[in-house]
Amino acid sequence: MYIRITAQQTGFNYKGSVRNLVNYLKKENEGKDPEMAVHFFNQYRDKIPSWEVIAEIDGNTAKLKKDEPKFYSLVVSPSQAELKHISNNQEYLQKYVRELMKDYAASFYRDEKVTVDAIKYYAKIEYERYFTEADKQIKENQPYATKILELKNEIYRLEKDGAKESIRKLENQIDKLERQAPHQQQGKRIVQGMQKEGYQGHVHIIVSRMDMSNTRSLSPGAKNKVCETSLNGKTVKQGFDRDKFYKAAEKTFDKSFGFKRNYVESYQARNLLTKDPKQFFSVLAGLPANEKQAAFKLLHKAGVEIPRIPVNQAQLALKAFMKLKKGIQRAMESGSIGI
Repeated sequence: MYIRITAQQTGFNYKGSVRNLVNYLKKENEGKDPEMAVHFFNQYRDKIPSWEVIAEIDGNTAKLKKDEPKFYSLVVSPSQAELKHISNNQEYLQKYVRELMKDYAASFYRDEKVTVDAIKYYAKIEYERYFTEADKQIKENQPYATKILELKNEIYRLEKDGAKESIRKLENQIDKLERQAPHQQQGKRIVQGMQKEGYQGHVHIIVSRMDMSNTRSLSPGAKNKVCETSLNGKTVKQGFDRDKFYKAAEKTFDKSFGFKRNYVESYQARNLLTKDPKQFFSVLAGLPANEKQAAFKLLHKAGVEIPRIPVNQAQLALKAFMKLKKGIQRAMESGSIGI
């Protein structure tokens, strides 16, 4: 399970209104029969029209300054294994989001307990993802793409001279490069804009910064997990505990759907990998044989190259640590390994 929390963009795209974001999230409904369209939902309602989402989020900004985010965006991306476990089912994803938002509310540190009923949010499920320049597959295919473009430009120049034999040789080179590119999908070189195959279900959640009453600010972007400040002579509790939220997110999924999570799929593992990679690999090496074997299969399936050296803390070199760490982090963030 990979969850990303970002504040409203204050640049050109999303400045002021949530309208542009809502319109962007309607893209998968374009050209679909109205009965097949996927709509927004919240804690208690389904099929919420987009105009209502815009009106409710834009109208819930009391006390906020012009340079403060009016809303936050949560992108919830279950792993391939998690999506397979629930068959990429829309009802299950919707059920999960409603439980997840209870965890979100409980992660705020306030004088008065925050419940999900205080959170104004609207969620929408999407089922398509496309390769971008940030993906590993695009980056590693790029040298081939560059060479292919050079050859195509050369063919364009030769066409003016009618050099058919030279053109044929260049076309054969292009065909060879297309096949040699390391990342393929359905027999074709992966390029930017190509739709990703497999389960790609994920959820976009728009959360108002102000609560349902439009009187209290609830920012998941708070710098501190737990903080107490003085306001008008009174001590006030503030903060949002992301660690608590991320841990609860995977526990809620596991409990809701009976998912048995391997160590490398856990938030605990991801956190440890970031803070102490040596300890991460030490724990990985110390897992029971069957769980360790499953962990390495997950890593291999995600495209992480495991160095062929003894896996224990004394013998693993730091250079190998860091290389493997980067590979695992990329896999985790892409959703190949779920955390």
